[in-house]
Amino acid sequence: MVVTSDMIISDVLNMDRGTIPIFFRNGLHCLGCAMASGETIEEACAVHGLDCDLLLDELNSFFEVKDLPQTNV
Repeated sequence: MVVTSDMIISDVLNMDRGTIPIFFRNGLHCLGCAMASGETIEEACAVHGLDCDLLLDELNSFFEVKDLPQTNV
């Protein structure tokens, strides 16, 4: 799974609620507001003056680690 700037915030949240702290750390605290259901990550970052690339890097790192095969040691 790759998160892109044109994805809707609520879609990413629905993929995994574990992304909530990442949004919070990056300054997007209104995840339950109506805008989150229709606003892209890029639009939200622009409105709030946030670094979209940093947010995307963190979100994609989260999913990359999550998607790694689990090994039993």
